[in-house]
Amino acid sequence: MDSLRNYYFLRAGVAFAWAAFAVISGSAPALVVGTLLVLYPAWDAAANVIDARRSGGLKANPGQRFNALTSIVTAVCMAAAFALRGNAGAVLVFGAWALLAGLFQLAVGVGRRKLGGQAFMILSGAQSALAGIFFIKRSFGIAPGIAQLAPYAAFGGLYFLLSALWLTFRKNRLPSVANRQAS
Repeated sequence: MDSLRNYYFLRAGVAFAWAAFAVISGSAPALVVGTLLVLYPAWDAAANVIDARRSGGLKANPGQRFNALTSIVTAVCMAAAFALRGNAGAVLVFGAWALLAGLFQLAVGVGRRKLGGQAFMILSGAQSALAGIFFIKRSFGIAPGIAQLAPYAAFGGLYFLLSALWLTFRKNRLPSVANRQAS
């Protein structure tokens, strides 16, 4: 449980940091914005590999394997879309990735629900999928800038933080419950 809790704290910290950089970089040069857009799915791919290694490897965790693969492909597509179509292309790719990553996260959360702290991951996966649909739709009109994508990352960070805190407080309660049952 400690490694899952620590992993969730790490994911929360990175999401909050990315959101802060996205807000600060809203009017930055295109290279900075494009780099941040590519780094978000690239980090998600790395994080899924880290988590899968901790829990039996990518072969034993197909949801994380597909999520990592999707995020790697997204990072490459994000770079190409941003270079070719600017913000609208990047938001379209970001939306498709948020939709797929959300569905994978939802599947992983449902599969891990007995471990605890997964209600937030399930909710996060569902919200990510819905946000993905919203971003895809917006990419065909006036596409949001990177600063408008920051709440997506911040909400993801919040869900990871809530899961980590839930696992922390659950862990601290377990010995006292066991002691009461033993008496």
